[in-house]
Amino acid sequence: MHPAPSVILFTTLSGLGFGLLVFLGLGYPGSTGWVAFVFFALAYLLAVGGLLASTFHLGHPERALKAFTQWRSSWLSREAWCAVGGLVVMSLVGIGRVFFDSHWMPLGVIGAILCLATILTTSMIYTQLKTVPRWNTPLTPMLFLAYALAGGSLLAGQIDMARILLSLAAAIQLAWWITGENALERSGSSLDSATGLGPIGTTRAFEPPHTGTNYLTREMVFVVGRAHAKLLRLVAILLAFAIPVIVLTMPFSHMMAGLAVLSHVAGVLVARWLFFAEAEHVVGLYYGQR
Repeated sequence: MHPAPSVILFTTLSGLGFGLLVFLGLGYPGSTGWVAFVFFALAYLLAVGGLLASTFHLGHPERALKAFTQWRSSWLSREAWCAVGGLVVMSLVGIGRVFFDSHWMPLGVIGAILCLATILTTSMIYTQLKTVPRWNTPLTPMLFLAYALAGGSLLAGQIDMARILLSLAAAIQLAWWITGENALERSGSSLDSATGLGPIGTTRAFEPPHTGTNYLTREMVFVVGRAHAKLLRLVAILLAFAIPVIVLTMPFSHMMAGLAVLSHVAGVLVARWLFFAEAEHVVGLYYGQR
């Protein structure tokens, strides 16, 4: 799949923002007043910024509101409803923390659940696609949730929890990469199965389907070299997980905490790029690419 910058920013920033809101809803950290305002402002900037970035990938951004009408069948629509619900509820929690020095815990728990649901519905947009076998696995929602909670705990300053969640997210990421290898082949999709000609012999394309590029080749077909992918995977693991965990084992300072956050965000961006770049859509079989 084509790794569009808008979608990479969307999945990265919104995951971090909603992940932080989950912890704020559960009372971590338990600060109030202006300190709480800073945490909530950061969470909303990330979450809303990510959602706005996603609109740049739409052919007609002005029609985005129509997404709310298809909640019965569309994970995108469910994501929109959960996101709005989570943001509204958490805004009330923020008002209580900032202006009234009050922890409205029942409301915070509801907000945290809605934020988790937003992350889950985002992941299901990709998990449901049987045409992208690498994504079509239960590990995909686990991966999105793990990244969001690990990043959220890091931004919330929950050091001990962050070390555990970062390690868990790294393990899930490695498992996702391992199980994703040869996912297209294991799915059984091929020119033989697509044309139904497999029983009479091996099918091959006589001529390319198109003489030039089109929407399918621009959006669905993207090839990244195996050597480059392995190098980028190593970079992602080091930046997103290894360096933050090492930094978090050192004596605490705001500078080191900032370094851990910046390293993690950079690593997540690399991992998200790979998430899309390595995903083989079955339509690529018609163009001789996989």
